[in-house]
Amino acid sequence: MTAEERFERIEHVTAGLVEERRKDREEYRQLWRETNQAITRLAEESRRFAEESRAADQRLEQKIDRFIEEARAADQQLRERIESLVLAIGKLLPR
Repeated sequence: MTAEERFERIEHVTAGLVEERRKDREEYRQLWRETNQAITRLAEESRRFAEESRAADQRLEQKIDRFIEEARAADQQLRERIESLVLAIGKLLPR
């Protein structure tokens, strides 16, 4: 193999390596873009989920508050009924 043939072979191999490297860079760029898009989507979904969770928590808190109010009102009504029954029974009993 002559020196000229060796240089041509080296140039051919080098050109192949350069082309491979260019393709790798483009592939890495594409992967980088796809990764960033996936991260952005994930962040948006996380924010939306957090907002939905906060809204659901607020609704649950409101339901619990209403339940507590209803339970207190029912408890007060029960106390009043028991008190009136005790008073009525006390009036009926001979002294």
